[in-house]
Amino acid sequence: MTELELDHLRREKWRLEGEPVRTLEEARAFVDSVGFCLLYPARPMPVLPTFLGAYMGSDKNLPGRTHSFAGLRSPEAEALLTRLVSSKSICEAHAYGDTLLLSPPLFPYFYALASDRKPRQPIQSRDRAKGSPLSEHLFGALETSGPLNRSQLQERLGGALSESALERALEELWAALKITRVGHDPETGDTWDLYYRWAPELVNEGVRTSDAEALSALVSQYLDCVIAATQDEVESFLSPITSRARVAEVLRALLAAREFVYTPSETRTLITVAHAGTQAELARAKSETASSSAPRRRRNG
Repeated sequence: MTELELDHLRREKWRLEGEPVRTLEEARAFVDSVGFCLLYPARPMPVLPTFLGAYMGSDKNLPGRTHSFAGLRSPEAEALLTRLVSSKSICEAHAYGDTLLLSPPLFPYFYALASDRKPRQPIQSRDRAKGSPLSEHLFGALETSGPLNRSQLQERLGGALSESALERALEELWAALKITRVGHDPETGDTWDLYYRWAPELVNEGVRTSDAEALSALVSQYLDCVIAATQDEVESFLSPITSRARVAEVLRALLAAREFVYTPSETRTLITVAHAGTQAELARAKSETASSSAPRRRRNG
């Protein structure tokens, strides 16, 4: 596979060749096809498609991640994304410094690795013993009175609360998959709710999913999304939610099982899925192979 061929295949799959996503059905099909995508291009940009690129049908001159939700290129794109969220056609996460959109079938795998698996409790993350006091108060306010927009949250948490402090607490809870955006209004902004209340079945499935199964599924879907990638690119994509060593173990196991194969390019060695059309659902059946090399984490009830 040449680099030119790989770029062409990605651009077709990512809807960057002048065939933009316009309807709700097209947008849902796009996210289901790629599995996950960023909302905006990031800097540095991981090897991933973007929703905005698919909407524009091009990756030329797209705004970066520093733009707010209301800063999308057109009101139509904003309205389409809001409809996807409101209809629960996608799940959102705060990752890679941006908004990551996930197809609902893929979300439990991401949740299994990125969360603390205690959806009804304030943050107990892998990086710190607990969340900030403000994030705990915000979680409690949403648990008691949610869904709530920013103005309503400020009112319940104290009128003197600054916008920046509220933003930090929202991002903290969102990154831990405790909360999610459930709607957007041009006048009042985003509305937030607890993830376990908004998508209870998906969250519960994520709690029950082993690390090995989740990692196998995400690696498989990522390779399907990007067509082919180097080991470093796969490890970089998953590094915010798991260690590079664990990703490498899963890659070795699935390469040994011939589920993945090496594909030479002009200047580098790529890894691709051995069977065309492999999706995250197939990775569930392969989880036993991955589990032989990736340790399981104890499930939390």
